Amino acid sequence: MTERIVLAYSGGLDTSVAIGWIGEATGAEVIAVAVDVGQGGESLETIRQRALGCGAVEAYVADASDEFANEYCMPALKANALYQGHYPLVSAISRPVIVKHLVKAAREFGATTVAHGCTGKGNDQVRFEVGIQTLGPDLKCIAPVRDLALTRDKAIAFAEEKGLPIETTKKNPYSIDQNVWGRAVETGYLEDIWNGPTKDIYDYTAAPEFPPAPDEVIISFEAGIPVAIDGVRVTPLQAIKELNRRAGAQGVGRIDVVEDRLVGIKSREIYEAPGAMALITAHKHLEDITVEREQARFKATVGQRWSELVYDGQWFSPLKRSLDAFIDDTQKYVSGDIRMTLHGGQAVVNGRRSETSLYDFDLATYDTGDTFDQSMARGFIELWGMSAKVASGRDIRVAGQ
Repeated sequence: MTERIVLAYSGGLDTSVAIGWIGEATGAEVIAVAVDVGQGGESLETIRQRALGCGAVEAYVADASDEFANEYCMPALKANALYQGHYPLVSAISRPVIVKHLVKAAREFGATTVAHGCTGKGNDQVRFEVGIQTLGPDLKCIAPVRDLALTRDKAIAFAEEKGLPIETTKKNPYSIDQNVWGRAVETGYLEDIWNGPTKDIYDYTAAPEFPPAPDEVIISFEAGIPVAIDGVRVTPLQAIKELNRRAGAQGVGRIDVVEDRLVGIKSREIYEAPGAMALITAHKHLEDITVEREQARFKATVGQRWSELVYDGQWFSPLKRSLDAFIDDTQKYVSGDIRMTLHGGQAVVNGRRSETSLYDFDLATYDTGDTFDQSMARGFIELWGMSAKVASGRDIRVAGQ
């Protein structure tokens, strides 16, 4: 029986060329697996037909958009996940759900190997292969671009020689990855980090310099999950899509960053994540009034570590699972409404309310009705500073000897 290889298929240049390239290099049959994670654009059927047109013997397609929003985007939101304080893990959180469907397809079609289109320089090779090792430890992994020397120039030449139905050409050298949580653009002109991004790079966001009128939105949360927008009930996927549309129209969520890759190099990336950034901003402000101070401080540390783990391809790791348990516990009271104005590239919170809020007006007010006993402050300060005061006295005593 001819060996079968399952290929993570996006419909773009590298993975389209990889179908025939793998076949010629290994003699195996290729099954293309396309997973819809809300990336928009072409239909799954169009992508399926392109895979078959490029030589795949089978094309497996999966609509995982709701699954992705519920089980991957929402944990990232609850963690306020921003790698290095900037990147909302657009690509990183999509890889585990794609891996899940790759392994499922491998079982269904009797494949022994899983292939992906990642280079040897990037993070995704790690995310795919660590995930596959975890969910399908008996499966082998290959990466045509990395293992079979399929460079971008060779890919373009191969596609032209074979007349493959692909859109990427030498005039469009960018590498683009997108899903409902955001869009990532790299390579080409952007590799010179002094070059500013050109207008043609962006798709999810309009230019913030000439915005429409301010857009006020009320986002309602239950236990850390968005459940309504302007009073209309929504699913997580609907919430992300609606805020992609409204925040994107205002130019919210453009990110230009040089980040630290797992493989040890720095890489310039352009991201667009209007819905993700608006939701993370709203969620963080709701946590500010519903999560106790020490818990919130520790959660910020946990969220940073969670982001690093996910960025580094450790979605299925025991530590990430344990951090999920802590984060979920912190979300018990993160319910309420956030009012936010979207305008000119900014998502600005200007109102918050919650039945589970820790904000006590009577304690906070400086007006009549203040219930805070200010006479307690003097003794508190004396005790709070006692350790530093004693140490300072010791320093002065020793210095004078």
